[in-house]
Amino acid sequence: MFLRGKWYVYFAADDGKNMHHRIYVLENSSRDPMHGDWQLKGKVSDANDKWAIDADVFEFKHQLYIAWSGWEGDKNGEQDIYIARMKNPWTIEGERVRISKPELSWETKGDLHDAENPPHVNVNEGPQFLEHDGRLFIVYSASGCWTDAYALGMLSFTGNGNLLDSSAWQKTKEPVFVGSEKNGVYAPGHNSFFKSPDNKEYWILYHANSKALQGCGLYRSPRAQMFTWNADGTPNFGEPVKEGVEIVCP
Repeated sequence: MFLRGKWYVYFAADDGKNMHHRIYVLENSSRDPMHGDWQLKGKVSDANDKWAIDADVFEFKHQLYIAWSGWEGDKNGEQDIYIARMKNPWTIEGERVRISKPELSWETKGDLHDAENPPHVNVNEGPQFLEHDGRLFIVYSASGCWTDAYALGMLSFTGNGNLLDSSAWQKTKEPVFVGSEKNGVYAPGHNSFFKSPDNKEYWILYHANSKALQGCGLYRSPRAQMFTWNADGTPNFGEPVKEGVEIVCP
């Protein structure tokens, strides 16, 4: 992403052990991200330094914020959504604040059985900021990506400016984007957003499977489609488009 005159790439990495997953960032000062040098700025973490993935950075009222998916403690069992203020694009300033945890029925689908993890894993991950007409949202993925229940949920900011106030984030009671058996699209999630070159169209980019029970390994493919806005100012993502349906480019 392009922030304050430079390009940044945020990614998660570990040393081969899942419990060591953390967020890192690359920086490129070239105006064209296909040129120049990419340099590792280092790990992006708050003082807790807990397991973390799926960072998204956003500027709101001249202040940078980062949202990500992380663990409350040091053991796998639940992924929550956290937010923190940033001093600059590679440094978190202050403490993290949890603004969402998997608690609704559609957020808690998926059993995981192996030697390292407990049998039940509830997931909120992949948070993405979305701003439109003065309203701010975070769209995130919920339930296990290895299940067909994987879907998108949404948090709406209802406060007056303090994004670190967890009570100011309101969660939708139902998912805002789900699979479509009719269209042969399963487990859509882990989205991002972009606009058309003329800034008139809003698009969602996500990955999904073409058949049921394909998990989150070898079969997922990236998909993109345009979305609209409801009269109340919330996004309307519609239904996942069937494979092979021709759509007009942005």
